[in-house]
Amino acid sequence: MKKIIHHIRSQSEEARRHILHVLTIIFAIILLFLWIFSLGVSLTDPDTEVRINNDLKPFSALKDNLIGGYKSILDQQ
Repeated sequence: MKKIIHHIRSQSEEARRHILHVLTIIFAIILLFLWIFSLGVSLTDPDTEVRINNDLKPFSALKDNLIGGYKSILDQQ
């Protein structure tokens, strides 16, 4: 590991920046794949579907109130 670090330190600033960018992109892709894999596993769980439906109920009530208010404004004009 010390040899790798020493080799990187001996490179020019531009080369070190390229190495930094490449490593950042590689780690971001790895994290993205891990996130997508864990998301796919958790969304296929039947309990998750029930929780999602329960979480969305307040938003449907809000949507209905907004639509009703908009329609009442249009009816008054």
